Amino acid sequence: MASTSTSMRTSTLETLGLGTPLEAFRNGRLPVDTASLVDQVFGPANDRGSMVISGANGIVGAGKMMQFASRLQPYGVTIVGLDMPNAPDGIGHKYPGLVASFGPEAAARIMGGIVQLKYDGKTLPPALAGFTPRFLLEAIPEILEIKRAHYATFRAAFPGIEIRSVTSGFPSRELGVGVAHPAFPHEINKVFEIVEDTPSAITQLLWSMGLIPMEVGDHWSFILDVLFCGVALAALRYHETTNTPYWKIDKYVRKYFGPNPLRAHDAIGAKGANFLTWSCLHHLSKEYGPLFEPTADLTERKETGQTWYPPNHFRPLVDWALTSDDESEFQVAIAGPLIQMTALMIHERRSHLAHMNAIGEICAQFRSGLPAMIRSLGADKARSLVAAYHKQEPTAAASAWHADALDRLNEPEWQQLYVNAEHDGHIGVVTISRESYNGDVDAELNRAIDWLGAAKIDAVILSGDFHLATQLVGADTSEFYPALDDVKAGQSLSERWTSTARRLHTDFKTSVGVITGKRCLGGMLELMSHCHFVVATNGTQLGLPEVTLPVVPGMEGCHWNFRKARKADWPKLLTMLLSGKSVRAEETVGWLVDATGSMDESLATAWAIASGTSGIARRAFDQGALEGLPEPTGLPAAEGPSLEAGRKAILDCARASCGAPLADALSIQAKHSAEFMKTAACRKGRVGSEFIKTMAI
Repeated sequence: MASTSTSMRTSTLETLGLGTPLEAFRNGRLPVDTASLVDQVFGPANDRGSMVISGANGIVGAGKMMQFASRLQPYGVTIVGLDMPNAPDGIGHKYPGLVASFGPEAAARIMGGIVQLKYDGKTLPPALAGFTPRFLLEAIPEILEIKRAHYATFRAAFPGIEIRSVTSGFPSRELGVGVAHPAFPHEINKVFEIVEDTPSAITQLLWSMGLIPMEVGDHWSFILDVLFCGVALAALRYHETTNTPYWKIDKYVRKYFGPNPLRAHDAIGAKGANFLTWSCLHHLSKEYGPLFEPTADLTERKETGQTWYPPNHFRPLVDWALTSDDESEFQVAIAGPLIQMTALMIHERRSHLAHMNAIGEICAQFRSGLPAMIRSLGADKARSLVAAYHKQEPTAAASAWHADALDRLNEPEWQQLYVNAEHDGHIGVVTISRESYNGDVDAELNRAIDWLGAAKIDAVILSGDFHLATQLVGADTSEFYPALDDVKAGQSLSERWTSTARRLHTDFKTSVGVITGKRCLGGMLELMSHCHFVVATNGTQLGLPEVTLPVVPGMEGCHWNFRKARKADWPKLLTMLLSGKSVRAEETVGWLVDATGSMDESLATAWAIASGTSGIARRAFDQGALEGLPEPTGLPAAEGPSLEAGRKAILDCARASCGAPLADALSIQAKHSAEFMKTAACRKGRVGSEFIKTMAI
């Protein structure tokens, strides 16, 4: 059925050939299911083929062995690990992590679906044919000729086999196969950069199993490694110019941008990571010029495998900080090339901008994705930073600088990186693709609500995006840093975000929050709770963990749900607030959510509520002052003074905000939240510790 909806921008699901979130809600089911896709890729159950991972004992191969084996074991797909006889046992080293994640019994079942075979690198072992290989994921060394010969060997033995390479840098057109480039750490990170002509059953299978495939263009080094290698190169060039120690550069990169690029190389394994970064930059420089030229120390270390941080490294006892002028020069040295590299990728239209932005955050660990960072700067400021960088590195001035790419800044795709909205003329669907709430999400959510309002949409569904956000973990706590020193900043933040959340209650006749994925916590749960109805999938963990940080919930978690719940259920809400422990969604029906079910049942229920065909009644909402908030009971003893202080502050906020009319409660809870952030308990907790670690250099 053709889509009849209108959207702010293209949904990222559409890039995978999976339609839109609105279609999923309207149809009452997800667009594809794992069982059917397993049949397409590996054959029917009575003729099931296998998945082969070559280079299976390497860092990438072993991580992917665990990731795929754990997901495909229930479908009877054997995972065959292929490697050289002398390769270290990388698979065996992953087993303790498998036990920690799944328990010993499940780990044993998963390992029971893994077969390891050895070969000489040229001739496939005869036993492999007995497993009927249908899909090869190649993770052998980054040497183009060896890779091509590897594919030829497999195609000769198994005509029609699907092949994908995990290559960090070679385009698909050079390899002759599709690309599924995974992000590090390989057994945990779910992102794959996908290069293929059209979305395939393999890519859709990854999505259906909870992984995060992103379609990207067929260019050298894709997006992740342009960003990861690019920030490392910028750091190394700053070292080359100033002789600032590597560890000091890393700390300032983390302060202003998020990653620790040189420490990351050591964490991955300097020998392999140095070579891969050099290789990516080397090929990029051949394609685009001096902007990507590797430095002499990187070229040396790709041969020696030397780490960037010495063994048993300690920060020197005598430390110093950069002057304000030095810091300005440093920001130019890092931001300038990153903006130029991002403009190049935008010029090439390498991917949906939401993909590019998410890859920077989820994989390269930028605090703000590069498109979001450029948007915050504005096009003029971004161009001026590149111009200043060209004064530092004149050779980069004529190297792939596409300043005109920043003219796209006001396009919907760039303005809505995290939040999208669509409607069919009657019902709107708003989706959030960032797992933690921040100022960008807040601004984009307001624009989405405005857009639906202009279209006179009075029923809305709010959910994650079924793609980039596999869970909703709460507020981005780095947004709290200014509030640690300034009560006004904290109060303003709380009031601003809460005002946005309240629009879900006031701006629509019917609003439905839909919670799927692993968990919905903190500020994201508070946001969803502002909808008139909340629907959640069975097994989803719901929680308000602020007390463990400790902070006081700032988006009305201390009173909003009490106004929607029966007085008999108030103790359950109070226990959630003061314990920080999560609860399974199906255990909260009637006092936190209105309905639960399977994924398809939840989609259908949400659509029925939004379209007015559901029998689920809207819970009453008390806007007056609430009386009779109970004393907390049954809580375990507080583990330390910070938790005890957090409990007291949250209880005080709950009593004050519940005891006031709704009109006054917003400012009351915002004031409590802001004032607690300045206390010693908060500063000594997780937020304060992260602030000192990240910002106080």
